[in-house]
Amino acid sequence: MLIYRQRHCPEKNELLKCRIPAPYGYKVPFRWPESREFAWFANVPHKELTVEKKAQNWVKVEGEKFRFPGGGTMFPRGADAYIDDIDKLINLKDGSIRTAIDTGCGVASWGAYLLSRNIIAMSFAPRDTHEAQVQFALERGVPALIGVLASIRLPYPSRAFDVAHCSRCLIPWDNYDGIYLIEVDRILRPGGYWILSGPPINWENHWKGWNRTADDLKAEQSRIETVAKSLCWKKIVQKGDIAIWQKPTNHIHCKATRKVFKRPRFCQTQNPDMAWYTKLEKCLTPLPQVSEIKEIAGGQLPKWPQRLNAIPPRISSGSLTGVTGNNFVENTELWKERAAYYKNIDYQLAQTGRYRNLLDMNAYLGGFAAALVDDPVWVMNAVPVEADQLNTLGVIYERGLMGTYQNWYFPFLSLPSIKFNDSLVFLDRCEAMSTYPRTYDFIHADSIFSLYKDRCDMEDILLEMDRVLRPEGSVIIRDDVDVLLKIKKIIDVMQWEGRIADHEKGPHEREKILFAVKQYWTAPPLAPKHDQ
Repeated sequence: MLIYRQRHCPEKNELLKCRIPAPYGYKVPFRWPESREFAWFANVPHKELTVEKKAQNWVKVEGEKFRFPGGGTMFPRGADAYIDDIDKLINLKDGSIRTAIDTGCGVASWGAYLLSRNIIAMSFAPRDTHEAQVQFALERGVPALIGVLASIRLPYPSRAFDVAHCSRCLIPWDNYDGIYLIEVDRILRPGGYWILSGPPINWENHWKGWNRTADDLKAEQSRIETVAKSLCWKKIVQKGDIAIWQKPTNHIHCKATRKVFKRPRFCQTQNPDMAWYTKLEKCLTPLPQVSEIKEIAGGQLPKWPQRLNAIPPRISSGSLTGVTGNNFVENTELWKERAAYYKNIDYQLAQTGRYRNLLDMNAYLGGFAAALVDDPVWVMNAVPVEADQLNTLGVIYERGLMGTYQNWYFPFLSLPSIKFNDSLVFLDRCEAMSTYPRTYDFIHADSIFSLYKDRCDMEDILLEMDRVLRPEGSVIIRDDVDVLLKIKKIIDVMQWEGRIADHEKGPHEREKILFAVKQYWTAPPLAPKHDQ
């Protein structure tokens, strides 16, 4: 089940306290939208991937840069033409589809070309024999994470995506009692679509080229159809190489026919939004209760762009304890003011095209990302996995934004423990993000250091920020002034240039703002072995 490729808590020998140098010849990435088509070869030096993908019309080398023709194995006419084919089958234009997930994304051409249609896709793929397809995606300026469907849930809440997509993604959907499609069902919004192209779809015309027998492919498709029916999905169309299923808008009919059609049992114990090292289960995630068959479970979402600032159903329904509609509106306005203040101080944030990939380490309701929605940027909204924090990632997706769960801290039980006041205290470490080095232009950290105070070393978090930040990338950290003074001492020796500025309300606020830029540096040459 590819368990060895999935995320895991690091072993003691995997913990590194060091900075990652940029590769020789590294250059500032192309600006969006040019970056959709081009990337510098030195920035992602993986020749093996280049050789294989050149034959599939995915990547071409032109001097010092790659060019992405926008094609792929299953869309040789280009991603735009392939998306046009999908648009003829389901409506991609009316704003009802905003969030998508691309499983086994390759170099993320599908997600890259959806952006011009106001649809934002989370592209994910494992670190596999192709090494760094996700790194290519991020270099292009497309949302992506390293990830694999194996034995644990994907790091997203339930009912997050309007569309899930697989184009020859090589995931065995019909195996393991359909557990992978059950996970797709968990993260798919009521009424959402699952799109499948590639084996076994249209096997009648492709089986020879796929080097498989017609009977084998026909049987695989039959098994997939059976699993989809057991999840109460309806196959709405199959045309050419594309097949599309739709998830029901509620589970009234599904529950009524469960025994007749031998459907999976409904999950009883697990929180549907709990997705950090949570094991996959062969049970169907129940949708919120509805009173009649035409009602949409969890609430109707407005179409994009209205849904960005409309009060999300998880808040209006009262299911998110402690957050009201008024809180949401106030938070949205607060971050509009803060984003404007940032741009007044950091001219690079105000400069159109300077940044593309943004990371918000403590996103809460996604207000910072919403304030930048008209800029040519995208934001990865990270919601820390902490017992004392609200699980707000579902709200972020209901707004039509992207995000992931992330635990910047975990109790590392195999490290030495100490006695303190007759209590056993474990030494802790911070956990890395599922991304490659140098994948974000800008990082925003609101109170993240106060949140993890006394849980892990401050410098561990800063080193992880340094790892994922591109050379000459920028950071904004909001926190108590005493915390920022400690941070300033550390970043001074990390070759960041930083300064502390007053809060937007004035100098009398204890919370201050640290603006910093990571300097471009290269590692010194390695000494000969006998000198080491």
